[in-house]
Amino acid sequence: MNAGILGIGSYVPERIVTNYDLEQMMDTSDEWIRTRTGIEERRIASDDVDTSHMAAEAAKQALEDAGIAAEQLDLILVATVTPDYAFPSVACMVQDQIGAKHAAAMDISAACAGFMYGMITAQQFIQTGAYKYVLIIGSEKLSKIVDWNDRNTAVLFGDGAGAAIMGPVSEGRGVLSFELGADGSGGMHLYQGEHITMNGREVFKFAVRQMGDSSLRVLEKAGLTKEDVNFLVPHQANIRIMESSRQRLSLPEEKMSTTIRKFGNTSSSSIPLALVEERTNGRIKDDDLIVLVGFGGGLTWGAVALRWGR
Repeated sequence: MNAGILGIGSYVPERIVTNYDLEQMMDTSDEWIRTRTGIEERRIASDDVDTSHMAAEAAKQALEDAGIAAEQLDLILVATVTPDYAFPSVACMVQDQIGAKHAAAMDISAACAGFMYGMITAQQFIQTGAYKYVLIIGSEKLSKIVDWNDRNTAVLFGDGAGAAIMGPVSEGRGVLSFELGADGSGGMHLYQGEHITMNGREVFKFAVRQMGDSSLRVLEKAGLTKEDVNFLVPHQANIRIMESSRQRLSLPEEKMSTTIRKFGNTSSSSIPLALVEERTNGRIKDDDLIVLVGFGGGLTWGAVALRWGR
């Protein structure tokens, strides 16, 4: 049984913080941020909007898009490093908020690669026939764990949520291959103590290597080549890292999602947010072969070769 995406949805806070706004807060500049990261603005949630609220709003959109009722969901997986509480999980809070009373629920902690981990966890349940419909959400309120005095990290992150309903799809569509991985020895290059702390040089080296390598490996596993790829949706972390992945796949610029400009790095929500944006823009169409690839704290990574459509 093939498992694929039946519907997608997203939510971003109303407040936009531009690079020019950050110039007033810290020793930085719009030019410095844009040229090094590709970011022009990011969304920041208000105090009364938390991770679970954003997740539930994205979930409602995804359910409507899929034509699935919340009561039909078998499982809810929320990828997040910024839960409202240590427990209950964000997934349990979403279950209550959307009325998915028959669904099991749990959170996944794989940082920016969390959505990929969620997708493949869902795929396994669907392929075995154990579950039919699984809701996967990436939702982050990174603004609450950012050190706003650290110009190296504060300029990078934004808040938001993206969701997907996964279920059975027609032959030849859905997840064709995947790779999940971790390297715990690099965990302290990117971690949260009181705030997000990052060794930018080491994370950059890891990401450039891993994003390209794992993208090529999932194509090989699926019996496909670079020439078969219609679109690349990388984790929106840094435009230079993303560009290195695009070049490894020999894709033209217009075949890679670059929502980082509008949203910054939203961790686990960046890939589903990008999917919503690009489908809305008409850049993702039925039967397109899409490579999704991400990396994050842990260190973790994941890649998926996906044939779009039901």
